[in-house]
Amino acid sequence: MIFEILLSNFDKVIAISLLFLFGLFFRFLLQAFGQMWIKTKAHTTTIIILPIITYVITNVISGNIALSLGMVGALSIVRFRNPVRSPLELSTYFGAITMGIAASVSIKWLLLLVISIVGSIIALILINLISLRLLKRSLFITSFSEGNNLSTLTINTDEVIELCEQNEMLQSKIKSNDGVVYSFASEDFSKLKKFEENQEIQKRSKSLDLKR
Repeated sequence: MIFEILLSNFDKVIAISLLFLFGLFFRFLLQAFGQMWIKTKAHTTTIIILPIITYVITNVISGNIALSLGMVGALSIVRFRNPVRSPLELSTYFGAITMGIAASVSIKWLLLLVISIVGSIIALILINLISLRLLKRSLFITSFSEGNNLSTLTINTDEVIELCEQNEMLQSKIKSNDGVVYSFASEDFSKLKKFEENQEIQKRSKSLDLKR
């Protein structure tokens, strides 16, 4: 019985299988780019099943206005009690929904969407590499609020250190009567370690706190 249903809807089985694989692919792609929020069970499950759910819903309600209105009413009661932490997280969920809608229209639209997203990511990586090589600086800054897996360095000093002021890893500076506290962050632990071992930093700092 089940086997016959699967055979009679082979195109839909292929679409759902592709959605599962693409969801899994984007999960590991985000993790590779340091987005640690995606590693939780809830986020991983969501990014995999959301395109599939959207695909099924789109197919079920297509051409049925009454059912479409009923689905809108049902979905209107759903509330997210946890705030979205970053634009990337929001874009990820919109992308997952769009994959489901695209697959319900045509597999070619699904493939076009995935190729476009992956191509855009690769283009950003290449542009950033060119910037690092030619301008010696990244196009992006690190951010704790965007789920990045960061190493940190805190420097306490009696005075302003120009070397700290100009460093691209600097996240914050707190100046008080007791001195200055610099906070640095980077996805590359070795860069922070090298900066910490700088002779000027070692000489002029009251304390150093490097965390991985």
